[in-house]
Amino acid sequence: MTAGPGAQPPRVSLLPVFLIVLVDVFGMTLVIPLLAIYAETLHATPLQATMLISVFAACQLVSGPIIGHMSDRVGRKPMLLISQLGTFIGFIVMARAQALWMLYIARVLDGSTAGNLSLAQAYISDHTAPADRAKSFGLIGIAFGVGFFIGPSLTGYLSARYGFTTPIYLAACMSATSILCTAMLLKGGGQSRHAFDDRGAALHWKTYAKYFNRPGLRERLFQFLFFITSFSMFISGFALFAERRFVWQGHPFGPREIGYVFGYVGFLGIVLQGGLIGRLVTRFGESALVAAGFVALVIGYFGLGIASSATVLIVAGTLAAFGNGVIRPALTSLVTQHAGRQEQGVVLGITQSLMSMASIVSPIVAGLLIQHQMLTEWAWVAAGLAAIGAALSREGLRTSYATATADSMGTP
Repeated sequence: MTAGPGAQPPRVSLLPVFLIVLVDVFGMTLVIPLLAIYAETLHATPLQATMLISVFAACQLVSGPIIGHMSDRVGRKPMLLISQLGTFIGFIVMARAQALWMLYIARVLDGSTAGNLSLAQAYISDHTAPADRAKSFGLIGIAFGVGFFIGPSLTGYLSARYGFTTPIYLAACMSATSILCTAMLLKGGGQSRHAFDDRGAALHWKTYAKYFNRPGLRERLFQFLFFITSFSMFISGFALFAERRFVWQGHPFGPREIGYVFGYVGFLGIVLQGGLIGRLVTRFGESALVAAGFVALVIGYFGLGIASSATVLIVAGTLAAFGNGVIRPALTSLVTQHAGRQEQGVVLGITQSLMSMASIVSPIVAGLLIQHQMLTEWAWVAAGLAAIGAALSREGLRTSYATATADSMGTP
């Protein structure tokens, strides 16, 4: 379903959304490189450490559709403020944790109000024509790239010099800044012009079935599920994997080295999504980019499983960065193009829920594999999930080709 040809989205500057997401990502990336290792200082096993992500995701699974549904009714801005406030409180509790259970409480607080990314995506979708969405969603990719470039590197420096809690307090400050940016810079906030029908409650399984039964959208949602599941395997287990697999200057990888790896990946994201994604979409199309991205992920994650040196790690990381960098904006664009404007919040809320479901299961699997020293298998499971996404790309490319052929022949 798409909007009618005469329905043009209102034009607004997307710069405030970029700044908001950037500050949010800074906060998140300050914490990612050290969360599992920080948990280990509170006597967590690898499984207990990775389950911090699962607990967050389980709460997000419930909150994502509700926040997306409510944003369609009352507007993006109010719900974004609520979501950001929960993140801020969660960071404060995390920084003051004296026991492992307090880390879990922090993740519950943050996850119960999670929805920043899907709300930002919905705002972009509200104000962007379908043909421009991949490029506009690339703004979020740039924010992630800048965040992953600076945030983890800063975490590595701060944690080595001042301790683990310093980056977390800085993340809380960034979250507070994001709240101020949203309140002062983001336009809108009233009721959406296209409120979602009350009869489709956001948490009803029939709501999910409605969208998964829609041809075209169904394939893209499944692709998104396998993409985010493989990504969650990587992001939840990499710190523990690197700590056990790699040595630098005579000592195992710690938050500093892990932060530098994330920083390198983030730099590649800036280059890719800052100047190339729009050109790549124009030349190859979203479907072809998604297919190429999945192939790159398969090779990158497989290489990571056999890596034993920093050189191989960088090569594998480069391929994985390319795959993640092109898949997220291109696939999100394809998902939104198969939904009407009045459904954007709910559909993107569903993708948020898929992220949550993947992030519940993947960290548990990652933690169990790493706890049993199955480091290679951890990476290869992520590669296998990406391979399924690559296989699904064949159907997406076939559908895109059929649509393009029908359009060229004037078929309605």
